[in-house]
Amino acid sequence: MHFAASTMWAAISVPTTKAPINITTFLSYVLPPVLLYLVMAVLAITPHTGTFRVAMWPVVALLALRAAFSVDLAFSNFERKFHNDLLNPMMLIVTRSLYWAFAKEPLVRQLRPVNSTPSTLMDALDLAFTFRGYGWDWSRGLYIPRETRQANRSAFVLHVALSLVVHSFICGTTHRALRSFSPVGLGSISGGSIFDDTLPFHVRYFRSSIISILGCFSIYAAFEMVYNSCTIIGVLFLRQDPAQWPPGFDSPWRATSLSDFWGRRWHQWLRHIFLVQGGYPLSFVFGPVGLVIGAFLASAVYHHIALTCLDDKSEFWRMLVGFGMMAPGILAERTFTRVTGRKICGLAGWVWTMTWLVLWGNVIIDGKVRAGFFRPDAVIDGVPPMRKLVERLVMDFDTWLHEA
Repeated sequence: MHFAASTMWAAISVPTTKAPINITTFLSYVLPPVLLYLVMAVLAITPHTGTFRVAMWPVVALLALRAAFSVDLAFSNFERKFHNDLLNPMMLIVTRSLYWAFAKEPLVRQLRPVNSTPSTLMDALDLAFTFRGYGWDWSRGLYIPRETRQANRSAFVLHVALSLVVHSFICGTTHRALRSFSPVGLGSISGGSIFDDTLPFHVRYFRSSIISILGCFSIYAAFEMVYNSCTIIGVLFLRQDPAQWPPGFDSPWRATSLSDFWGRRWHQWLRHIFLVQGGYPLSFVFGPVGLVIGAFLASAVYHHIALTCLDDKSEFWRMLVGFGMMAPGILAERTFTRVTGRKICGLAGWVWTMTWLVLWGNVIIDGKVRAGFFRPDAVIDGVPPMRKLVERLVMDFDTWLHEA
């Protein structure tokens, strides 16, 4: 088996050691699967191309994996290893093109910008870069948060720009607060742990839960920062319709059930990816239960791959347990509703949801911290003007926990 794998790798010219990213390696390794991915997007919306799509998919998959295992985005620099995740983007290309390859009918764009005319090229580009599937027939069941921003382009851009500033502040503040907890390795690129074994059990998990909440808000705000930046570029510079950029989140802290949190309030950009990778395959065997379990298993694998790019010794069980336990929680909610006829909601639902999220969020955030996910060279650390105040408050609080 090892010989067969080595032969296949040699056949598609995978080097024994990764090559630093430059013009040559980009053109040789990264560009080919991206171009074929775009060709697949064109074929996916074109009738009578099923045979071509199926035949092309193995080529796309091999070239994508070739790029992922051939190019070093960190230039062999330990301090820049956070930037070295090319495997997950290439797996997204493999997964999406796989779905397109076996689609029985051409994918249909149902919503277009106002006053626009149908265009195969523009539809293909929208398909390739729209991960949620907003406005497409293949995203049935997708929840899009209610739009509260003005439709006027200038007012819309101003609102998004203010959101970018606010979320930059939140991200930088929570990131700095998390890193201010002892030990120093907690926020270093070499990793640490959110659990302090020198503390009593209840204090240890109270402290780790605070760190986990800070980590979750930092991740949420970082997503909003990136999405707001892309929105400004799309609307202001590419002159896209503001309606093409609906909100990414819907106040996840207000979720009153796990189904509400993961299905509506948290971002849905990877929803379809996880369904294709795990949800749909397991649903063929276990029905709706398999759909839920498979989606979260796929999510666990995705997040573990991202961490292995930071630390190749990262332990899979942390992501498996952390994300995997979301499935039993959602299934328990469905069982409760089926037995009692009542939905999980209200204050009791909020308490249940936050308790479950924080409980298993400890495992997820600890896995990320151990891999150096909250690295010290983050640009956002310099954003908050209250950096020293945040550090002092957190360090004093941490000292109090250790002395209490």
